Amino acid sequence: MSDTLAVAASHLLEVKHSRFLAHAAPATTPEAALAFLQQVADPDATHNCWAYRIGGEYRSSDDGEPAGTAGRPILAAIEGQGYDQTMVVVTRWFGGIKLGAGGLVRAYGAAAAECLRLAQRQPLVAMHTLRLACPFEDLGSVHNALAAHGAEKIREDFDESGALLTVSLPAGEVDTLKTRLRDATRNRVRLIITDTAQMDADD
Repeated sequence: MSDTLAVAASHLLEVKHSRFLAHAAPATTPEAALAFLQQVADPDATHNCWAYRIGGEYRSSDDGEPAGTAGRPILAAIEGQGYDQTMVVVTRWFGGIKLGAGGLVRAYGAAAAECLRLAQRQPLVAMHTLRLACPFEDLGSVHNALAAHGAEKIREDFDESGALLTVSLPAGEVDTLKTRLRDATRNRVRLIITDTAQMDADD
């Protein structure tokens, strides 16, 4: 199971007079990741290199450094530390001494990895989206069961036969919720899993 960051974190590394300042933050969408880049990037710095991993989406940028010497090592640090839904920006101020490709890979990777190692981690929980159809007389029992199993109501619709609810809940709670609903409503609730598991931060 992957982790994300509980809160944003930063770490400063100095290598041969060049300063590498890593900023890391949780990001659930590419838009959120790029918004964080805009927030922490220093336009007066030599480079603002970055990478994010959000589920199956990966993206990185060397921001003018030699290809493969900054963005990829930052992404490797995210993966190596077991993070997901995470954005890391490493800002470099050039100190007058060239580091070479290998030196840049090590410096960017080390700044990102140490920042993530020191950061406060938060587990990501696999979430399922479910649809429940229930008669009106069972609605109270259904709401009680959903609350007990950490489900979040996304939508609730009504027709002449009852209510149709769309909810999100931790994947590990699905089977116990099914059992509880079956027992509480004499099996009158129909329950359908509508997606594969998504990852969400565990509050």
